[in-house]
Amino acid sequence: MLDLAFPWTTRVLAFIGVGLLGLIGLLLALNARLAFETFGLGFVTGTTWDPVRDVYGALPYVAGTLASSFLALLIAAPVGVLAAVYVAELAPRRVGVALTFLIELLAAIPSVVIGLWGVFVLSPFLRATVESWIVDTLGWIPLFRGPAFGIGLFAAGVILAIMILPTIVSISREVIVAVPRSQREAMLALGATRWEVVSGAVLPYARSGIIGAVILGLGRALGETMAVTMVIGNRHDISLSVLQPGYTMAAAIANEFAEATTDLYLSALFEEPGPAPLALG
Repeated sequence: MLDLAFPWTTRVLAFIGVGLLGLIGLLLALNARLAFETFGLGFVTGTTWDPVRDVYGALPYVAGTLASSFLALLIAAPVGVLAAVYVAELAPRRVGVALTFLIELLAAIPSVVIGLWGVFVLSPFLRATVESWIVDTLGWIPLFRGPAFGIGLFAAGVILAIMILPTIVSISREVIVAVPRSQREAMLALGATRWEVVSGAVLPYARSGIIGAVILGLGRALGETMAVTMVIGNRHDISLSVLQPGYTMAAAIANEFAEATTDLYLSALFEEPGPAPLALG
């Protein structure tokens, strides 16, 4: 009896998770219907966000979200994967366990605390060191054109990289540890070095899991709100420079949802393809 009930129970629970995701999407679509009927695809391609005139274009928010998340992945993905390789393959067992615990503990820090640390510690540090060096050395390139504020897309990318690093490291480590020992022993028997074992046997075998870890980190970066809101500058504009202030969809929703006084304004916030708050009606 239990053997028959178990697969059906797990199947139902799995579909409940998918169903909840579908219900959230349906709720967002119903609440965003007014904005979609009013602006159509112009909502995504428009650059004007003016609640006074009820004109809403979310392109700067979309651009800011993608730019900050891409910067975060650019920083966190190589650091996270290499850290996972060290913890799983190179570090002594006691050191690896301690490092894994400390890295995963980073995920328990509330995002608002990380945001405050970003405002009072990270931003002044970036402004005085990294961003100043970038402006002095690479300022002739539009992508790195100054001035260095310490607040902007670059700071947001660094904050997001710190926040998604535990996800990438922990999942990549578990995937690397799961690689069969026979893969390593076969390479070692052929005279391979430690680097050749990792690059030729471990990482190719764990590639799909590592890609999954990076995608999960990307999901966290796209949906992060408070920490990004505090360091990105919250300027409704699209800039070619990563040092300039920007805006994200999640930050816009967090900042403006309580001030949405008209149905169209509220519907526009729901239509933003980000983690909008839930509402009824």
